[in-house]
Amino acid sequence: MTPRIPSALVAAGGLVGGYGVARWTEKRQLGGVVLAAAGAVAAAQWRRRAGGKAAGALGAAYVAAFAGSHPLAKKVGAWPSVCGVAGAVALASWAVADRRG
Repeated sequence: MTPRIPSALVAAGGLVGGYGVARWTEKRQLGGVVLAAAGAVAAAQWRRRAGGKAAGALGAAYVAAFAGSHPLAKKVGAWPSVCGVAGAVALASWAVADRRG
């Protein structure tokens, strides 16, 4: 039996992990791979657990969080920004897809 990893953790991990990989390797493309891979896994979970419309909305939130973290970082710093948007996406993911299971 495989453990069930909450989609909230996958999505937040993709945002934080993508940024961390990009920062520590100094290769933005590698961070993008992490971000995209986690987003794809989370999207599949969202679709399976909450349906296509919810998956689309959560996917849009994931992309918006990534994009929004950049201007936010100029105001609060990079790590607080990334952690904040990751937390927001995790909360939305839990509320829409994970709490049902």
